[in-house]
Amino acid sequence: MAHVSDPHFADRVRASFERQHAMHLIQATLPVVQHGRTEIHLPHWQGVEQQHGFVHGGVVGMIADSAAGYAAMTMVPASASVLTVEYKMNLMAPADGDKLIARGEVVRSGRTLIVTKAEVFAVKEGKESLCALMQQTIMVMHGKVEK
Repeated sequence: MAHVSDPHFADRVRASFERQHAMHLIQATLPVVQHGRTEIHLPHWQGVEQQHGFVHGGVVGMIADSAAGYAAMTMVPASASVLTVEYKMNLMAPADGDKLIARGEVVRSGRTLIVTKAEVFAVKEGKESLCALMQQTIMVMHGKVEK
């Protein structure tokens, strides 16, 4: 893994997550922040369901995008921020569980672009099942910090 450019990356990532109203809206949490890796957990509740009772694919995309994006954010200097410019997601099974876990990870970190991946697991009766896989490109915005 690349050099840690900001020793306070975890605090910065957690503060950013707290400012993300969309994550609060869906009741997501960020229990894991490590260099190059994060996890977002989402309880399964009626407000995130689609018509069959599964977590909606758009919500699965939200947590995958944020988990991988925050993994990328752990790699950049404190004077920079990140922005998703592209992702491709495969929904491989219904998001059917008591909760979802999105695990974001940096695949390659560059000065301008960071390539990440996220796996989303549905957790049912303690057993994890992979339900989505995402690959993402992140743009590093040097000299632009979050508001």
